[in-house]
Amino acid sequence: MSPGAEVLVVGAGPVGLTAAHELARRGLRVRLVDAAAGPSRTSRAVAVHPRTLETFDQMGTVDGILRHGRRNQAFTMYAAGRRLVRLEADYRSMPTRHPYSVIIEQTRTEAVLRAAVTRLGTDVEWGVRLTGFEQDATGVRVRLRHADGTEEHCEVPWLVGCDGGHSTVRKTLGLPLLGESRDTWMLADAPVRTDLPPDSIYWVHTGGQALMMVPYAREGRWRLLDTAPGASGATGAADRFTAKLTRGLGTDVRVGEPEWASVFTFQQRMVPRMHEGRVFVAGDAAHVHSPASGQGMNTGIQEAYNLAWKLAAVQQGYAQRQLLDTYGLERVPVGRALLGSTRTATALVQFKNALATVALPLVFSVVRKVPALRRAIQRKVLGGMSGLRLDYAASPLTTGGGPEPVPIAAPIASPVMVPRRASVPAPGERVAGAATVSDALVRELRDVRWTLLVAPGGHDAAGAPVRAAQEAADAHGAWLSVRSVGGSGAGPAPLPDPDGALCAALGFAAGAWALVRPDGYLAARGDFLTRGALARAIAPVYRAADGPAASLQRPSGGRRAVQDTVETTTGAMERESAR
Repeated sequence: MSPGAEVLVVGAGPVGLTAAHELARRGLRVRLVDAAAGPSRTSRAVAVHPRTLETFDQMGTVDGILRHGRRNQAFTMYAAGRRLVRLEADYRSMPTRHPYSVIIEQTRTEAVLRAAVTRLGTDVEWGVRLTGFEQDATGVRVRLRHADGTEEHCEVPWLVGCDGGHSTVRKTLGLPLLGESRDTWMLADAPVRTDLPPDSIYWVHTGGQALMMVPYAREGRWRLLDTAPGASGATGAADRFTAKLTRGLGTDVRVGEPEWASVFTFQQRMVPRMHEGRVFVAGDAAHVHSPASGQGMNTGIQEAYNLAWKLAAVQQGYAQRQLLDTYGLERVPVGRALLGSTRTATALVQFKNALATVALPLVFSVVRKVPALRRAIQRKVLGGMSGLRLDYAASPLTTGGGPEPVPIAAPIASPVMVPRRASVPAPGERVAGAATVSDALVRELRDVRWTLLVAPGGHDAAGAPVRAAQEAADAHGAWLSVRSVGGSGAGPAPLPDPDGALCAALGFAAGAWALVRPDGYLAARGDFLTRGALARAIAPVYRAADGPAASLQRPSGGRRAVQDTVETTTGAMERESAR
C-alpha cells in the first residue's frame, strides 16, 4: 500500500496503468489496485495506433512497445478467392514519427506499462477489490476487500475508475451506459500456416460473411476474428477457420488449435459524463463498443493521459479545480464520435450483403485503376484509425483557433533555408507533426509541464517577446517550460533548430509563440509574444494566488479567435516596454 496516497486507481489494465504512470511521473502518490489475482493471460486489444505511440513516446515507454510488436502499414482485402486491393498507410497529410500501427498482444503492452509504473515506485496490488465508496467536498472514503477476505477502509483525495465494462466505480456513481447491444463475434489467437506476408491486416470475405486476420510479432501466430461464429461457438474453431479462410483467400490455409478464444456479444454504449466530484471513469468503464477498428484500448489510454496531467495540476495547486471539468468536455464528444465510427467499421467488417461476391471485385477494380481514389481511401480508412486527426479546437483550453491551417509567415532566417510547409499546427491540434523535423521538440514533449515555445528576434534581440518569455519562466517555471526556438539565441532555455526546420514547421517568424499542453496539443499561438497575450492564453488553467478563478468558457466569435499581431510602430513598442 502507498502511504498517504493522493489518488486511488482501480483497475490495472492498459488504461489504469497509463493513469498511474502519468500521475506518478508528475510526483503524485498513487495506489493501484485490481480485483484479479494477477496479470491477465489473454489479450483483447492487439493494435496500438500512431497517436497512442506518440503518447507512449511522451511517457517514455514507446521503445518497449516497438520492441515486442510488429509494425503494420497495410490493409489487404480478399473476396471469394481473389485479392481485391492492398491499401498502404498514407500519413502525408498528418505527419508523425510513427506512421504505422503496432500489432502487439495486450498482455505485452500491459507488461511494458507495469514495468514502467514499478520504476516510478508504484506496484499493482492484486486481489484487492473495490466494494464501494462515498465522497464529499474533501475526499473519497473507499471500501476495499482483499483476497483473504479482510476489509479495508481508507480515504483518498481522488478516485479513478479504470475497472472495465462491469465497472464498480461507474455503477456506484450511477452513470448509465447508453447505447445498444450488437452482434456476436469470436476472437481467437491461433497458429496459422499460410503464404500471406505478415505485413498487413487481412479482411477476407467468403461470399456470405467476413473474417479478419492480424499477424503477431511471433512467427506464425495470428489474431483471428469471425463475424459469424455460429451456434457451436469456440468448439471446432480451428476447422471452421481453416475452411472459411481457404475459401475466402483461394489458397490452402491451415489453422491450428487456438491458444485462446472468446465468443462475445459486443455492445455500443457510453456514459453521458465522465466524472462526478472527485471520482472519474476512463476506458471500458466509460464506453464499450465493437473491436472492429481497434479503438477501445487506444481511446482509453488517451483518456487516462488527458485526465492525469489535469488531476496532477489541480492536486499540486498549479491549476484551478475547474480544469477537471475539461476532462469530460473534451473526451465525451470523442467517445460519442467513436461509437459512430465503430458502428460504421462494424458494418464494413462483417459486410453481410449477399451481392458482395459480385460487387466487391467491380468496385475495387475501379479503386486500383484510379490512383487519386485509392489514395483518398487509404487516408480515410487507415488515417481514420490512427487517432492523428483528433483535435480539441472546441475545448475551453483552446484560446485561439480551430483546426483549419494557419497561414504561414516567413520563417526566421537561418544558415540553411528549408521549404515552408503548406500548413502548421492550429490551436487544438497536436504538435507532434512538427516534431518529425526536430528531435529536440520530441524530447521537450516528454516534459510533464506545459511548454511555451517562442521565437526571439525581430525589432531587437531583447525585445518584448524575450522579456515576456523570461518573466513567464521566472513566474511559472514549476508548471511551464519556456523554450526559445531559433533566432538570435536570446531568451530562456534555447531549443536547438540549426537549420530552421522547426521554425518552418511551426510557422514561426521572429516574435511568434505557441503554448503547448502537457499532452502535446496546441492551446494557443500568436504572431508576437506579450505579457497580455500569454496571460489570456493561460487564464483558463492558471490561477494566481491573489486572483480570481477564470471561467472555463469557450471564446465566442466563431472557430478562430483573433490572433495577436505584431505592432510595428515605435509607440506600440514603447507602450509594451512600459507595461
